Amino acid sequence: MKNDIPLLRLKGVTKDFSGTVVLENVSFDLHRGEILGLVGENGAGKTTLMSILFGMPHISETGGYGGSILIDGKEVHFRTPFDALDAGIGMVHQEFSLIPGFTTTENIMLNREITKPNIMVDIFGPRMSVLDRTAMTVRAQSAIKRLGVEIDSQTKISEMPVGHKQFIEIAREIDREKMRILVFDEPTAVLTESEADILLKAIKGLAASGIAVIFISHRLHEIRDICDRIVTLRDGKTIRDVRAKETDVSDIAASMVGRTVTEEHLKRQAELNAKETVTLPDEKILTVEHLWVDMPGETVKDVDFSVRKGEIFGIGGLAGQGKLGIPNGIMGLFPAGGKVIFDGTELRLNDPESVLKNRLAFVSEDRRGVGLLLDESLDWNISFTAMQVKGMFLKSYFGGLFKLRDEKAMRRNAEKYIKMLEIKCTSSRQRAKELSGGNQQKVCLAKAFCMEPSLLFVSEPTRGIDVGAKAIVLDVLRRYNRQNGTTIVMVSSELEELRSVCDRVAIISGGTVAGILSPREKPAEFALLMSGIKQPEAGK
Repeated sequence: MKNDIPLLRLKGVTKDFSGTVVLENVSFDLHRGEILGLVGENGAGKTTLMSILFGMPHISETGGYGGSILIDGKEVHFRTPFDALDAGIGMVHQEFSLIPGFTTTENIMLNREITKPNIMVDIFGPRMSVLDRTAMTVRAQSAIKRLGVEIDSQTKISEMPVGHKQFIEIAREIDREKMRILVFDEPTAVLTESEADILLKAIKGLAASGIAVIFISHRLHEIRDICDRIVTLRDGKTIRDVRAKETDVSDIAASMVGRTVTEEHLKRQAELNAKETVTLPDEKILTVEHLWVDMPGETVKDVDFSVRKGEIFGIGGLAGQGKLGIPNGIMGLFPAGGKVIFDGTELRLNDPESVLKNRLAFVSEDRRGVGLLLDESLDWNISFTAMQVKGMFLKSYFGGLFKLRDEKAMRRNAEKYIKMLEIKCTSSRQRAKELSGGNQQKVCLAKAFCMEPSLLFVSEPTRGIDVGAKAIVLDVLRRYNRQNGTTIVMVSSELEELRSVCDRVAIISGGTVAGILSPREKPAEFALLMSGIKQPEAGK
């Protein structure tokens, strides 16, 4: 039976950045062993609210917040994440914070290493302590076991697929002593369906042990299935607080966006778009032959395909099968070999600058690690690559003797894309790290559009963004392709996304192309290819 005093209570929490209110009078309670779903569109205030709860430094650096946070009925003020950790609050962030060169065990036990006594400590002090790696491995394996997955404790983070990294992040948090509240920010966004099922079961187990959970996800069916209560934020305000069994997915979506936009609506749109007939020229703009890519967790072994000029070509498949390795290898981010011919010219692999100069652009699935300059403004982020590679947004002085940035042109350019992609921000001068994950994703798209490429690789374009923003991004990609004639190669884990915008879809399994289908094919045909059963190419 739950204690009458909530474990966590937020009362009238308010926050503004430079006079722009992003949270206004947000209030809700969280009890022991309860799973609370927190939903809202990108930019609704979820990330800022969790940053306040977890004591992130940029909150105090920008004037702090209004309202109060109480734990066990006592008001608390967290100035750093260490304060929150000491109070028993853990957070699994949407973006990974793991050390690539460290093993599973080393990442889980970081800053909580177990040492064993030795004679040198007695003489020279604790600096001579030696790690008890056996005990650390046992602890790490125990945390992983609680999640119901099998991951080698000695594998380096750089060598594992993205889904395993997410489990390591979670294992690190649940290993902490006195953990009472866990915040999950889009924990299943990078997981396969089977991995997501395992994680959701584990979260229920954590709640059953008495840990309170705040679960943030744009997968509304997960919210509905796993949570006890659901709180909706819209435009920084608490719109409603309802028991999960008293609502449904359509109702949740409507509360988020203030209009009826559901996952079923997107599915129907995918079916309609799959019936759309677009006449494309037979001219091939991209030909890939025997491509291999050494990308940890997404190895490409032997891939052949071609892309027609002006089409949207989809690449799908299960996690870890190699689909993400294809654009990363072609764009030079990981070692690659084979032959890639673009517009009649063979590209020089393993040379990113050369590829960019050949009018190709890339929106990476790793928006924070590869896509953004987090501490820089939006206008700088959007313009940077075009400036470096194409010399755009530069003014020449003294006959070209030296050049300076054209700040006004950069600002006008950023404002154009902010409007086009409906990026929620205070202005083009706002820093990228202050935006929600979905809006950061839109900035990455704007940065690629600014390159005015002939071919654009887009990898996981809607990962971690809400159903309303997802529709906007997919629509923008479709319109950009049709209006500008830009060829787009779109990589996605979401089959319905691929069917909704692509002219053809290649399925990758085991590092090779299992088959290429028309979006008009039945989902069962795609599932067959994902299982590794190869078929002749279709939809040519």
